[in-house]
Amino acid sequence: MDGSSTERRGSPGRSWLEYWGKGGWGCACGEAARRVATVCCATLALLAARLHVMGAQLPVFTRFDNPAGASPPPARHLTFAYLPALNAWLLTLPEALCCDWTMGTVALLRSWSDPRNMATAGLAVMLVAGTIHALRTRSSALSMGLALLVLPFLPASNLFFPVGFVVAERVLYMPSMGWCLLVAHGWRLVARKRAKLAAASLVFLLLAFSAKTYVRNWDWKTEYTIFASGLKVNRNNAKLYNNVGHALEAEGKYGEALEFFKIAVNVQPDDVGAHINVGRTFNHLGKYQEAEAAYVKAKSLLPKAKPGESYQARIAPNHLNVFLNLANLISKNATRLEEADMLYRQAISMRADYTQAYINRGDILIKLNRTKEAQEVYERALLYDSGNPDIYYNLGVVLLEQGKASQALAYLDKALELEPEHEQALLNSAILLQELGAADLRHLARQRLLKLLDKDATNERVHFNLGMVCMDEGDAECAERWFRAAVHLKPDFRSALFNLALLLADRRRPLEAAPFLKQLVRHHPDHVKALVLLGDIYINSVKDLDAAESCYRRILELEPDNVQALHNLCVVAVERGKLAVAEECLTRAAVLAPHEHYIQRHLAVVRARLAAVSLTHPNTRPSDASDAQVRARWNYIPQQPPDPHESDPS
Repeated sequence: MDGSSTERRGSPGRSWLEYWGKGGWGCACGEAARRVATVCCATLALLAARLHVMGAQLPVFTRFDNPAGASPPPARHLTFAYLPALNAWLLTLPEALCCDWTMGTVALLRSWSDPRNMATAGLAVMLVAGTIHALRTRSSALSMGLALLVLPFLPASNLFFPVGFVVAERVLYMPSMGWCLLVAHGWRLVARKRAKLAAASLVFLLLAFSAKTYVRNWDWKTEYTIFASGLKVNRNNAKLYNNVGHALEAEGKYGEALEFFKIAVNVQPDDVGAHINVGRTFNHLGKYQEAEAAYVKAKSLLPKAKPGESYQARIAPNHLNVFLNLANLISKNATRLEEADMLYRQAISMRADYTQAYINRGDILIKLNRTKEAQEVYERALLYDSGNPDIYYNLGVVLLEQGKASQALAYLDKALELEPEHEQALLNSAILLQELGAADLRHLARQRLLKLLDKDATNERVHFNLGMVCMDEGDAECAERWFRAAVHLKPDFRSALFNLALLLADRRRPLEAAPFLKQLVRHHPDHVKALVLLGDIYINSVKDLDAAESCYRRILELEPDNVQALHNLCVVAVERGKLAVAEECLTRAAVLAPHEHYIQRHLAVVRARLAAVSLTHPNTRPSDASDAQVRARWNYIPQQPPDPHESDPS
């Protein structure tokens, strides 16, 4: 009796060792174990590949990206333990979706009494129970479902290292495959006993998720709509306010963007990026003092160096932009260039490979007339980014400033080798080739300018420089056509207006030149060469002495010692028959330019005429002599011509 009873009890309830030996647990760990091992190996391989791509270095994350990662225990560990439960809930019921879960989206679990810890415990119990059940039932579907659910999520679980987010729905793509297997496995079990209930559940699930997908697609219509939808789920995430502001900023709605950036600052007062966004928007709105204050505030929030220790703080690269933005702002004031240079040096000291800081600092050094230092800065930048065409271009500009044209051209050509479409390098190398003067180089310059014209037919500088090439080749009609095109695109184009007028005057078409000179003087009242040429046309072609005198007097207001304008004003006095005024005028000109022999000759002629008038009309003052009497005895005084052409100062 006792023996049979013992045998009956032992048959269904074998020991663990006996179960394993007879194929129970061994079978359970057969095919399923191999699949799980395959998933583990694939996960490890993907992790290794990712680390290799990143250069075996972890990315830099701030405490705003993952607040729990910068929190002390127990908040750090309790929050990290809770996040898988939150992700599991999103898989189960993806109703409250948000495009960004960083910053304050999920409040930290600061104590064991937080009720959310129950979710953490519940998930752990379910995973352990599911694993045991999978092994006991020897279910491959259940084993693979659990493996695909858990293993791909481990790199994002903060278990091995903190990641740069709190929750990221994108990391649930692979786990969702395991979740789908589990749901399908559960549905199959229900369908065996309650087929109608299983069918109804499946239809409901499909309809509900289809409706959710349709509605969610509208959230992804634009950047603005997706980030605004995130604010419906969470209003404690400053990054969402910043991203809504960025979307509005991209549309040019700076006023509205500023309001969202300010809310971001209020939600997260120590967020460096939010203050940078406020400063940048103020800058767009032309409120430079407010912009500078915002940048200074952002800079004050960066990690500080500790006394007696080397500065090795890890700063997010985008936060270093505060130095560039602040330096670019204050460099608009020529008296603060040294201050801007200090900011660039500070940024470089924090990150030695900060190429943009080198480039901007070089520009400041050029403005400070320290071209040799600028050259050294650009050459150092090449150590970190030898494939950057902008650096080669800037080196070319520096060498141009130093008068080293051939070396400058070599660097500009190198920039074009790296980026054949580099517009500034194309334009400036074309100008340099033209100035070098050789016919074959002018042909290459024309090719580069025409290439620029194909990219942008509205670039007035390209039209102007094509005109300059034509002038150098002696093709006046070609030059006139390009100059007219440049003026049409930019009616106040200083150099194009002057060169077109000069070209027309040289081609004996002064009356056509006059309107362009008037247009030039209207936009640029201080253009002395244009005033000289316009005055000459008024005297010789239009015969408008009043207008000519007005031109010369304007020049003398700008340059009181301008001998050419003073001499031509004397010519006007002679043309008016005012010999005494002309004598006084020429006497002053002779004092200003004692080595100009033509002034001495003309002064002698005027004095001789004065003497002749006195002898012929002893009772008549020279200044009262008639125009006819004077012109009959007056030889035209040649005027000093302006420069043959004027290059584009920009």
